Amino acid sequence: MPDGFDWIGFLFAVAVIELTPGPNMGWLAALTIREGRKPAFGAVAGIATGLSLQLIAAVTGLTALIISAPSVHTGLHWAGIAFMLYLAWEALSDTGSVALSAVGQERGFRRGLIANVLNPKALAFYVLLINQFVNPASALPVWQQTLLLGGIHLTVATLVHAGIVLLAAQLGARLETWRTSLAARLTFTGLLVAIAFWLALTPPRG
Repeated sequence: MPDGFDWIGFLFAVAVIELTPGPNMGWLAALTIREGRKPAFGAVAGIATGLSLQLIAAVTGLTALIISAPSVHTGLHWAGIAFMLYLAWEALSDTGSVALSAVGQERGFRRGLIANVLNPKALAFYVLLINQFVNPASALPVWQQTLLLGGIHLTVATLVHAGIVLLAAQLGARLETWRTSLAARLTFTGLLVAIAFWLALTPPRG
């Protein structure tokens, strides 16, 4: 395990990001309501596969970036904070229209795979957020730390996405109503901003 790793902070950040209402959540809920559990669980598998490919790209790229220069590590630290603030703004402004309009006749797995492989935010997540918890001075190589943390995120994300499908099958349109409510968006926006400030007060390790 990484030396001095902040498990509570990492798991909290990942949980907040995955539970924050957004395009994947809206699309999975709408797909479940419209087409049922089977294509929706196919979408969950597609999303997980797409994220896995992004993680593989990040493992090699992040290692090269951090090893190249200490200043790069510091730059990634502040870029990660900016990324968290961007996610906060996206959560606040998401009213559901984009997510719902994205639901078509395409079956789940292919749509989930393509959407996440081609989504630059997925790669940014692995390069920028995980960098906040990677310790270049640890005895564990950077690429192994990245792979470990990315694997934890994939597990949490897949569990959350599967839970959304099950909830949508039971609650129907009420889940989408909650997802786009002002109260939910304000709550998760506030949590994301708080995480960004917490990261800003934590000096980058290197």
